[in-house]
Amino acid sequence: MAIEFSEILLEVVARRASDLHLTAGAPPTLRDRGKLMPISGYPALSPDDTREFIYSILSTDQRRRLETDLQIDFAYLVPGKARFRVNAFFQRSALAAAFRLIPQQMIGIDELGLPPVVHGLTRKPRGLVLVTGPTGSGKTTSLAAMIDEINTNRAEHIITIEDPIEFLHTHKQSLVNQRELGADATGFGPALRAALREDPDVILVGEMRDLETISTALTAAETGHLVFATLHTQDAAQTIDRVIDVFPPEQQNQVRVQLSVTLQGIMSQTLLPLADGSGRCVACEVLIPTPGVRNLIREGKAHQIPSAIQTGASVGMQSMDSCLATLVRAGKITQEVAKSRSSQPDELARLLGEISLAA
Repeated sequence: MAIEFSEILLEVVARRASDLHLTAGAPPTLRDRGKLMPISGYPALSPDDTREFIYSILSTDQRRRLETDLQIDFAYLVPGKARFRVNAFFQRSALAAAFRLIPQQMIGIDELGLPPVVHGLTRKPRGLVLVTGPTGSGKTTSLAAMIDEINTNRAEHIITIEDPIEFLHTHKQSLVNQRELGADATGFGPALRAALREDPDVILVGEMRDLETISTALTAAETGHLVFATLHTQDAAQTIDRVIDVFPPEQQNQVRVQLSVTLQGIMSQTLLPLADGSGRCVACEVLIPTPGVRNLIREGKAHQIPSAIQTGASVGMQSMDSCLATLVRAGKITQEVAKSRSSQPDELARLLGEISLAA
C-alpha cells in the first residue's frame, strides 16, 4: 500500500490532534486529547517509509545537520492548511519524528483560559516574566498570546529567539523580528547578547537552557527590557531555585538580589483532559512578586513561596490546587484528574471538601 505523507498530515489537522509520531514498526500515531492512538487504515511504517517522509520535507542544509547531529528541530508549513514544529531524530539506526500542530490563528489570553492577571504582565514596562511547565503543557501557545497582546496594544520593538519559530507574528502596532536557531542564530546565548544591541523593548527567549542564557536574560531585564522566557519546571518555587542554582555558589547571593528586583511574574501551567472528553484545558499556578515575595527570594526562602501564593489572591496569585478546584467546580475536569495533578493532595482535598459543602 502506497502511503501519502500529505494525507497523514491532513488527518492530523482534520482531527485537531496535538501531535503526530512517525517511527519504524508502528503505524502513524496521533496524540488526540492527550491520548496516543494509531491512525486507522495505515500499516506499520518501515525504516524506508520514515526516511522517505522525513527527507521529503528537509532542505539540503537540514539533511546535513540531521546527519551530523543525529537530530534536528525545524518548522514545516503545509500551505494554506497548517504549520508544524518538528523534531526528527535517529532511533535504533532508523529515522523517527514528532510533529506538533501549531494553530493557524493566534489564540487570545482569555480564549486560552489563562488567568486575568496575565493581561497585566503584558503591560509591564520591564522585568522578567517566566512561563514554566513540562513539555507539551502549552507554554509556547501562552507566550504567543502574550506577545500578540503586546503587538496589538503597544508600539514596541519585539525580538523573539526560538527553536524553531512556531507562531508567526505579523507587524501590528509593534515591530516583530523573529530569529530561529540554526537559520538565523547559532544559539540562545549569542542571539540574546546580540539582541541587547538591536534596540529591543521586548525580548522572548524560547528556552533558558544554560548559565549564559539565564545570566544575559537577567541582565536584559535589569537594564530596562521586558523579557519573556520558559523553563521546564513544575512550580514557582522550583523555578526560582532552578534559576539561582545554575550559578556558581559565590554568585548566588547576587543573583537572588537581581532576581528579586527584576522578576515580574511566574506562571506554571499544565494541560488537563476535559471531563466530557472534547479536548484539554489549562491549569495554572501564578506568582506575582509582592514586596513580601521579593524578600523571600532575596533571603533564599523559596520554600515559603507556596504559602505566599495561597494568601495572595488579592493581587492575582493562585495556587495550582486552587485552580484545579475551580476547574472541578466548573465541571470542566473530574476530581480524579485534579487529584492526579495536585502537588499538595491534602490542600486539594480541603478545597474540594469546601466545594462539596457549598454544593
